[in-house]
Amino acid sequence: MAGEIVTEVEQTHGQDADATDVPLLVGTVRGVGSVADAVVCAERAARRLDRGVVVDWPAPDEDTAVLAVRDAIGHTLARVEIRPLSDEPARTLEPLIPPTAGWQASVLAPPPGMSRASTLLDVLENHAAVYTEAEVEALWNSMPLLRRYAEDDGGSPFSDWALIFRDHYVENSVGFLLAAERAGVPGQWIYALAKGDRTANRRRVHAWFLHRGYRSAVLDNSVIDGTSPPAEVDLARRTAADVDDFIRRAHRAGRRVLIIDDGGLLAQGPGGRRMVTEPVDAAVELTVSGLKRIAAAPTVGLPVFNMARSEVKGVIAYNEIADSCLRRVRAIIPNQKFVGRRVLVTGYGVLGSRLARQLRGIGCRPTVVDSDPLMLIQAAEDGFDTRRTVARALRDSSPFLIVSSAGEPVLEEDDLALLPDGLLLAGFATKDFSLLHTGRAGIPGQRVPGLGVRYSLPGGRHVLMLGDGRSLNLFEYEGIPNRGYDAYRAATLVAARELCGNHAAYASGVHVEPVNQAVRRAGLLDAYYDLYLEDGPGTDAAPADRTAARRER
Repeated sequence: MAGEIVTEVEQTHGQDADATDVPLLVGTVRGVGSVADAVVCAERAARRLDRGVVVDWPAPDEDTAVLAVRDAIGHTLARVEIRPLSDEPARTLEPLIPPTAGWQASVLAPPPGMSRASTLLDVLENHAAVYTEAEVEALWNSMPLLRRYAEDDGGSPFSDWALIFRDHYVENSVGFLLAAERAGVPGQWIYALAKGDRTANRRRVHAWFLHRGYRSAVLDNSVIDGTSPPAEVDLARRTAADVDDFIRRAHRAGRRVLIIDDGGLLAQGPGGRRMVTEPVDAAVELTVSGLKRIAAAPTVGLPVFNMARSEVKGVIAYNEIADSCLRRVRAIIPNQKFVGRRVLVTGYGVLGSRLARQLRGIGCRPTVVDSDPLMLIQAAEDGFDTRRTVARALRDSSPFLIVSSAGEPVLEEDDLALLPDGLLLAGFATKDFSLLHTGRAGIPGQRVPGLGVRYSLPGGRHVLMLGDGRSLNLFEYEGIPNRGYDAYRAATLVAARELCGNHAAYASGVHVEPVNQAVRRAGLLDAYYDLYLEDGPGTDAAPADRTAARRER
């Protein structure tokens, strides 16, 4: 993720290309704070670009400022013009009260210096991306259960462990790693890995991780799945080599290594597609797809705590995931009518069944497709129209939308001739519509910014795949609200504490019951009910207070 910086670049028109002394606009950066904060940010960026530069800061003209960045002999490299912004919306899920000020910095340079000024713009963007203290405090306060279980009583089982955390780069991941650090994992022994999704604030998360002293990089799912271009494979190999080095250094320092993984890519056993090869000591797996990868490995070789099949994920977290999926579908296509229309739901597992019920709840007419007869029986007895195959469902109806969470390819090449013109595809597992987004079908696609990819089918038909072929609820979106994932993140921390604190008690293999027992012993389910369901949201002290009072009664 390093270097993956997007800036708002505006072109200056009507300038004389030969007038080398006329500065051109390179781009703009927005940040949170005062103009004075922005000046400090810009000075740091300029000096990081070149320690020999001179930064002139004339006295601010009221509430604006202009910085001139010059080389050692006085040549102007760039000019940074900073102005305040008013009524800026919060850049985080949690609004800041009182709201903080905002600023915009414009970087200008004469044509000969455009390249270095562009680098300056990138560095400034990196500095501006870091979450402010006020933003982190608001985020932290939005996850009271996680806060409660992050308390380090001085006997932390994490004190001699290193942590590799691979998940989506969203705000609740920031909260989780901050909790892990406060629970006893030293920041310099945390390695964060993004899964490669285009989450809305991935650059901010990455910048904050680096600012905090963690290592941060990308280890993309698509590389393991064999669907990435060579350049991304090379990047993943370099990242994996760096993770291997991190593991070796941790072991040399007398630390054991815990992996908390969303996808089983690190915990899986030896194999041709395993990228991180250094052995680790324990793992917590967060997903069903990860469990499948682990089960397919010749050997596990370490204890793995199974969060994917835990009570807290099955009963609590999946409801929040399904809610975020449907909200994202409706938000990305606000022009569409849903009520009364036919929808195909492929996969009737823990997520698909919830999506089918939610779609029916807003007035859609879902048809469920699943290859497992038991799932079809369950769907039919839940009152849904059912079919064994997508092809059969498409012959019998003309849906406007296919929602899929199967985790396996749901379209075959023969199905393409049956897709109605204008069909929308919403996938919540990377493999679902891989026939299209991997190029395997050879169908040309045209990107529609902010929406997805439009594929041209024979006969003049078109279908629109929403998002980028990955989980749609993570496409340019934050996914699940922090409070929605509060209990699950807290449960993951509780499970990790149990695994690290009693590591020798657990044999190699996958364990789910110890997760459930640890969560119940910790009183997390009671605290969750008391905080969010019985009396409504309360303060961070409310869960413990109300749980104790209820037990006394």
